[in-house]
Amino acid sequence: MFKINIYLRFGLIAFCLVVGIVLSIAYGFWYAFPLLLTGILLLAGYFLLGTIMSAGELLQMGDFAEAEKRLDLTKFPKLLYKTNRAFYYILKGSLAMNRKDTAEAEEYLKEAQSIELPSDNERAMVELQLANIQAQRSNWNAVKHHINKAKKMNVTESQLKMQIKQFEQGIKQSGGITAARQMNKGRMPTQMSGKRRRPKMK
Repeated sequence: MFKINIYLRFGLIAFCLVVGIVLSIAYGFWYAFPLLLTGILLLAGYFLLGTIMSAGELLQMGDFAEAEKRLDLTKFPKLLYKTNRAFYYILKGSLAMNRKDTAEAEEYLKEAQSIELPSDNERAMVELQLANIQAQRSNWNAVKHHINKAKKMNVTESQLKMQIKQFEQGIKQSGGITAARQMNKGRMPTQMSGKRRRPKMK
């Protein structure tokens, strides 16, 4: 897919619009029309697509700080094309998770959840991230709820399938831990019976 570096895009938008306006004033609209049209198309692309693709690539590379800076260049997320708007909130949630801000991450992920995502893979990914937040809070009933929703989806990516299985194993283990805690609840620690023998004096 053809991509333009975001900073180059900004430069081209400014150049086309400014030079186009100058030409329009000096020589007439039709002389400036190609430049004005190019500038408007580039500007429309920025409003509709934002910086989602490049921010996602940086996130995959593990450059979280640069990914957040790039995503912050999308100044008008409400104007984004619906799919890109959903991915914008998913990326914001992922970056908030990296900062250990689970409250902010949950807010962004629920915002993404409210938008129609393109496939069940993306929907399951959001459910898994929400399950991860609840797991950090030891809220295993909520974790189970999100995992059950993900299991009902037509997930085709092997990595997502593996993560769902890992969560299921974690839920089973958490159930065993909870049961053990309930059994031991209220019990006093046992003491060793009998007197300790004193060591022989030499």
